[in-house]
Amino acid sequence: MQRAISTRLQRTLGLMLAGMTVFYASGENSPALAGEQVEAVILTPPAPATPRINGAKVFGVRPGHPFLFTIPATGQRPMGFAVDGLPEGLKVDSQTGQITGALKEPGQHLVTFRAKNALGQAERKFKIVCGDTLALTPQMGWNSWYIWTDHVTDKIMREAADAMVSNGMIDHGYSYVDIDDCWAVHMKSTDPTYGGQPRDAQGNVNSNKRFPDMKALADYIHSKGLKAGLYTSPGPQTCGGCMGAYQHEEQDARQFAAWGFDLLKYDWCSYGTIAPTPDLAAFQKPYRKMGEILKKLDRDIVLNFCQYGMGDVWRWGREADGHSWRTAGDLGGPYDKIGVNMFRDGFDLYGRNALQKYSGPGAWNDPDYLLLGYLANGKGGTSLTPLSPNEQYSHVSLWCLVTAPLIFSGDLARLDAFTLSLLTNDEVLEVDQDPLGKAALRIAKTGELEVWAKDMEGGRKAVGLFNRGDCEAAVTVKWSDLGITGPQIVRDLWRQKDLGTFDAQFCVPVGRHGVVLVGIKPQPAP
Repeated sequence: MQRAISTRLQRTLGLMLAGMTVFYASGENSPALAGEQVEAVILTPPAPATPRINGAKVFGVRPGHPFLFTIPATGQRPMGFAVDGLPEGLKVDSQTGQITGALKEPGQHLVTFRAKNALGQAERKFKIVCGDTLALTPQMGWNSWYIWTDHVTDKIMREAADAMVSNGMIDHGYSYVDIDDCWAVHMKSTDPTYGGQPRDAQGNVNSNKRFPDMKALADYIHSKGLKAGLYTSPGPQTCGGCMGAYQHEEQDARQFAAWGFDLLKYDWCSYGTIAPTPDLAAFQKPYRKMGEILKKLDRDIVLNFCQYGMGDVWRWGREADGHSWRTAGDLGGPYDKIGVNMFRDGFDLYGRNALQKYSGPGAWNDPDYLLLGYLANGKGGTSLTPLSPNEQYSHVSLWCLVTAPLIFSGDLARLDAFTLSLLTNDEVLEVDQDPLGKAALRIAKTGELEVWAKDMEGGRKAVGLFNRGDCEAAVTVKWSDLGITGPQIVRDLWRQKDLGTFDAQFCVPVGRHGVVLVGIKPQPAP
């Protein structure tokens, strides 16, 4: 029996939860149905002015390696920070919340973060794990590719780091600022800022003149409390035609560490010329090699395999020392197929292959970046994402449910309020960053209606009720499918609002291509 909302109110709420007000008009971002446009309604409530600590609850680092973690906290500034129980070797900046230093010995440390401003204070438990495993939760950040492509520069990357701080994304747990392709010298370009000598006399890889000092750039990103990511290919050239790492893998990795980078995206690209008809061993070879190299460095570098799911990479990515691996092709290729690709390479591929089996702390399935806001449109300019508002809610919700890396790749300088609200809902992000590291599986599918569910700490469930169809439809999650019984409290995670207590199931109308994302937990005993 439904205890909190009537059927009539449930329908009204369902339309609101699906995020959208439907009206008839024309517009460039119209969904596929003729004459229908969906208004982008912001569901995420504003963060309170009092302190609230957000983001991951666990962090991994290797012994003796540089430690950098910024306590993510929303609330009115100025804000002061403190950490109770911080182990020897680490210190916290009381004004920025940046924790730096190094831990000498393996071990686990349970600490308490504290944040305080003029309006109040907050605290939160946090676990630091010094050992062999990095990326205990999926990485969160920004990547340059889908907005800047081959036009990226040092200035753009510095401005991206500035923006991640000024727009508050850092306060919600975003930490990586990643340069994608085209920072290295282009092998054939006659542009003096882009071409040139790809390696120096000692064989060290050169950056092009758009990136005059890579170490200074990484240092700048670190000064903001953020981490710096880089890109290369195991082949002779990158996808964009710049110098790759082939036959210089260890030398390049050591160079990246000396510059101070914290993440490496390793893109198959021209390695196909080295292994033109690859078997499973050939698919694995360059990634295993780089994984072994990175483990020996004096700096933690998270390794993202970008090889498009070949050889069922999810089956062996962890064992090959990958921290995340692309499960399919480029989500944004081409721009106008992003929606089709999202449903095919997200829902269908993940459901068909039960990818939740291969994901967990230290190793994550990666369906590609969050393609929201302004993106390169493939025509030499930029346009707003072709995803409808409903599809954008589905995009973010599914990525969080399957515990994917959350790497935004739109224009940080032109973030509108709706896009920022999609990226900074802390209850939704908590689904992705839950310390258990469980990934959702599809527990029910009826035609175009799907239910995805994920176990979370404390016995909670996160459940996505998706409608892939072209008309509004009611979607139901049954307690029997979740393996639970009895009264359950259902909470709308996008609105951060309890919907009531339900006995055996929860049913709600969902807009076309939309989602209702809920948290479910047992009602406490009286």
